[in-house]
Amino acid sequence: MKEQVAKLVKKLLKDGKIQGFLGLREANGNIQPYLFKKADELAEMSLGDQHKPGDARYPLNLTLVRLAQAYPEATFGVLVRGCDARGLVELFKWKQLQPEKEVPVGIACPAELAIACECRQPYPDDCQVGEKQKGIDQAGSVTSVDEMATKARFGFWMEHFERCVKCYGCRNVCPMCFCKECALEETDLIQTAILPTENPIFHLTRAVHMAGRCIDCGLCEQACPADIPLRALYKKVADILATETGYRPGFQPDQKSPLNIIETSGSND
Repeated sequence: MKEQVAKLVKKLLKDGKIQGFLGLREANGNIQPYLFKKADELAEMSLGDQHKPGDARYPLNLTLVRLAQAYPEATFGVLVRGCDARGLVELFKWKQLQPEKEVPVGIACPAELAIACECRQPYPDDCQVGEKQKGIDQAGSVTSVDEMATKARFGFWMEHFERCVKCYGCRNVCPMCFCKECALEETDLIQTAILPTENPIFHLTRAVHMAGRCIDCGLCEQACPADIPLRALYKKVADILATETGYRPGFQPDQKSPLNIIETSGSND
């Protein structure tokens, strides 16, 4: 797969369709984001599969937003899995990126990663490399919590939230967190310099804030040092939104999130 991606990127660079390709590079035993600007650099490219599939993923879309802000006239290519492609869909809607300035190179996730992530669509709509795997429609992590009695479910979440050290890792790694002012730093909502940290309000505030935006990439849970099952929390919020409005972030390019629409009544009553 890596050779196929490299071939596509080399052509994009040669044809002048992109000024750089945002992907992953393996260097000194580590995998990290890297902007490839020359074809000969692609020999060090990685797809993020270091010890097992997808164990070295990064929020490339978040870096892409910063690149677009710094170089508004440039066109960049970017490596995208299914979740990354969903993220691009939402970032276009939220005017964080311009579709004509971004060239996605889509790869399919292997079955092992698709199952581990309980991903509904583990490949981009425009999948250029790799074999499309069947999506997981029912998330077992959510079902197992839903099946608990109310008191047990409350205890389950409180036990996990109490381990939180409020490192902001979940927010900082999120490709859909682009607010200039963060509600999680608003002292009227969440007090600072308090030990133990103020829970569960921190996580509930973020869960509500991500409704209509979370594209289920799972990077928040991957980054959490306390092993809080954040993905199950956000999957549940997404399920509620889908049930109530029929909307799932990243799957409907021509439809805005119902939480991103301002309507005014034409009535004079």
